Amino acid sequence: MEIENVGVNMVREDLENLPDYPIPPGFSARWFRPGDEALWQRIVGLAEKLITPFPADVFQKEFAPRADALPQRQCFLCDARGEGIATATAWFDDNHRGKPYGRIHWVAVIPEMQGRGLSKPLMSIVCKRLRELGHERAYLATSTARIPALNLYLRFGFAPEIASNEDLAAWRKVDGLLKTPLDLPIAFQGGPVQTKRSGLAASPALGIPGDEPTPSNGQGRL
Repeated sequence: MEIENVGVNMVREDLENLPDYPIPPGFSARWFRPGDEALWQRIVGLAEKLITPFPADVFQKEFAPRADALPQRQCFLCDARGEGIATATAWFDDNHRGKPYGRIHWVAVIPEMQGRGLSKPLMSIVCKRLRELGHERAYLATSTARIPALNLYLRFGFAPEIASNEDLAAWRKVDGLLKTPLDLPIAFQGGPVQTKRSGLAASPALGIPGDEPTPSNGQGRL
């Protein structure tokens, strides 16, 4: 069945009790280094199946204005040879619906490495990094045709953000396809409204060895 691809947001109104998935043996994680721009474009371009062709200037548009923040915010998973095979960014938005939010941005795993559970430790790392940098909440933008991604984000405690009748209709169309049933409102009554999510058990801290972030001022900027 073809699923209509509608852009939606998901939110997590706290960053406590984050799931902690360890990096599997044979893989490692590191943060952005100068020159990683092309690596990011390659990973995301290979992983992205709904935006084709993938524009060559996405990295520049998304990150160049705050490139100084990347060494503490953009994570890469690497294989046993040290080659980058996945990425996600602990980004920020100082005015998401009037409030400062951390942002989980561009989670991507190259096709030949998909299905190995690598997105879970990657999400653990960047969610924890947002909290370390002083963020109190987070959101992400995704779309309704990305069912595996929606299941991943629900597992991490993100919930649909219902800001319009269109949002509500989009989530209703995929509700039965998800591993976690959604607690959607009967009708949109003005918002935005974050749907309920189930609690998650606390887990040990997870980090990248030898790495200490510099906390932000709480407004999402270093």
